[in-house]
Amino acid sequence: MRILLHVCCANCAIYPRKVLQEDGHQVFGFWYNPNIHPFTEYRSRLDAVKSLEEKKSFPVFYHDSYDLEKFLKAAIQDVENRCGFCYKIRLIKTANFAKKQNFDGFSTALLVSPHQKHELIKEIGEKIGADLGIKFIYSDFRPGFYEGKNVAKSLELYSQKYCGCIFSEKERYLNKAKVGNLKKA
Repeated sequence: MRILLHVCCANCAIYPRKVLQEDGHQVFGFWYNPNIHPFTEYRSRLDAVKSLEEKKSFPVFYHDSYDLEKFLKAAIQDVENRCGFCYKIRLIKTANFAKKQNFDGFSTALLVSPHQKHELIKEIGEKIGADLGIKFIYSDFRPGFYEGKNVAKSLELYSQKYCGCIFSEKERYLNKAKVGNLKKA
């Protein structure tokens, strides 16, 4: 099969690409991530994906559109359930591109992260696939999370410290600051 793999970052793409290729599929990447904040983080991740593309001969299509306002307008309506919206907009864009370019199916590197809402990604991907008439390729890539991080490190690729959105950045660093303040008290 020709599979279009949504790529959220370089290190998360490494293991899913490897597994899908080992299963005999042709794998192409697709970059669309309007959720990533700040813009410097977005650029760092985009540059890392471009470097991975070059170093591993991994063809990637880029929808390099920093639609942060669109993401924020929707996410702020329901901050607690923002991840579902975030998954949905990225997978819809991926599925539509895959269908237009005659791919056999689509998937996402988000499925490698133990920090993501795995069942929600699967549910959203399968619904989008059914609605658009293109197969969502589901696989639990989480066993390879650290392998991908290690390969990325060996390739000297940028590795992020949080999921990507301003809300996840706040959770990551605010919690860390609170723990630090407790130690000082």
